[in-house]
Amino acid sequence: MAASYEGLLQSIQIADAWYMVRSFVLIPIINLAVVLCLIMSFMVLFEKTSMGLISLYAKVFRRRPYRVYKCDPIVPDEESGSAAFPMVLVQIPMYNEKEVYRLSIGAACNLEWPGDRIIIQVLDDSTDPIVKDLVKTECTMWLNKGKNIRYETRSNRNGYKAGALKEGMKHPYVSECEFIAMFDADFQPEPNYLTRTVPFLFHNPDIALVQARWLFVNANECLMTRVQEMSMDYHFKVEQESGSTSCAFFGYNGTAGVWRISAISDAGGWADRTTVEDMDLAVRAGLRGWKFVYLGDTKVKSELPSTFKAYRYQQHRWSCGPANLFRKMFWDIVLAKKVSVYKKFYVIYHFFIARRIVSHLVTFAFYCVVIPFSVFFAEIKIPIWGIVYIPTAITLMNAVGKPRSFHLIIFWVLFENVMSMHRCKAVFIGLFEAGSVNEWIVTEKLGDMLKGNPSIGIAKKLNFNIWKKFNVLELTVGLFLLVCAWYDFMHNSNFYYVYFVPQSITFFILGFGYVGTIIPTDK
Repeated sequence: MAASYEGLLQSIQIADAWYMVRSFVLIPIINLAVVLCLIMSFMVLFEKTSMGLISLYAKVFRRRPYRVYKCDPIVPDEESGSAAFPMVLVQIPMYNEKEVYRLSIGAACNLEWPGDRIIIQVLDDSTDPIVKDLVKTECTMWLNKGKNIRYETRSNRNGYKAGALKEGMKHPYVSECEFIAMFDADFQPEPNYLTRTVPFLFHNPDIALVQARWLFVNANECLMTRVQEMSMDYHFKVEQESGSTSCAFFGYNGTAGVWRISAISDAGGWADRTTVEDMDLAVRAGLRGWKFVYLGDTKVKSELPSTFKAYRYQQHRWSCGPANLFRKMFWDIVLAKKVSVYKKFYVIYHFFIARRIVSHLVTFAFYCVVIPFSVFFAEIKIPIWGIVYIPTAITLMNAVGKPRSFHLIIFWVLFENVMSMHRCKAVFIGLFEAGSVNEWIVTEKLGDMLKGNPSIGIAKKLNFNIWKKFNVLELTVGLFLLVCAWYDFMHNSNFYYVYFVPQSITFFILGFGYVGTIIPTDK
């Protein structure tokens, strides 16, 4: 009898303790999280709306670069001939790019520009001796065809891509050049690329960078590449366009751009302190007062990551790097003397905080953690405009980038929510400079490997250790969402499970690795 009484008393004490924790700790924390997420949602909505309106203004009022800046074609002089053209250096950094090295080198060698006014520089950091020989042989072939091409290597990979670019600038022949065009190994510029971009730099001495748009040759390879294309096209059509129109500043994409070499020097040259050396240079040049121009009608063929592993690594670098750069450059931006207060605010708030920190944090925290967790607490009330109206508006504005893929918008939302987990994690790593802050893994390119090797069938593609493709984080969040969906279905009437179930399935699909192109381990 006494034991039963003690057991009852203990149960009451536990219930009281749980009530206190629930009422005075958990519920206030969740309510605070809801408020913070709603504020961040408003920030993202405002950012998307403002960028969309600026892009619309540029289109309606035809504020295109060729109407704003002088860009007359450069023509040979009767007396000096081709000497009227500026010297252009074309840089192609690469690292074990066996599948695509021929594409970029061939495209660069076919650029329309006087042969005596262009130098093609291949910066090969390859560690695979077979790939190194292949690249060198390709360069020798073009050299024998009369192209002014230089094959450059170095004894280490210090600084990764930034280190290679910095080393490439040290060669004596670079001093002859006025402008520098850069292409990653999977980029294939059209022959008229230089004739369309260099005139903006040639006629406007205050312009430092001309950025072209990326065109994806493998967008239709699988559903994962289609949803990537939607995000990237929005980035170029809206984000880059609005930055170029509003304040002649945006983030350099690291490739498919032409720089004024003197602007690079004025900004302090290449820096390898983060994994986004391109953005680092752009911010420093922008703070020195240089202008950037985005040409949306000039497109350069490139390749999207078609394996989930490659895409995950790429997104980690693209999310961690900007956050870490913001940490390192905040006071440099605040104390910059050559730009207006408005531009400082634009760089700090719009360019970094809203687009590269808040947007990643709110997507995962709100839609994959806070809302699901709230189903266990009936006291938590989240307004419908925060759950439905704002995310719907943001999603529709993102769809503007690729109208032909509008029917895939649901898949895009579910996939982006999964990727937001990795981006959110990367942002914290960048802000707090955790262990993998400077992790650099080159994005794997497949080129025409699958097309050129039809023997890689489904059975062979799946011939690898199944345990190696399990992604524990995705599986964990997928299970959490499934539990939340079950609880919501059984105990609530707000129908959140209608979203939780498909989102949970998406986490499981990516968790088990059934997304993108699957490459055999004996590749």
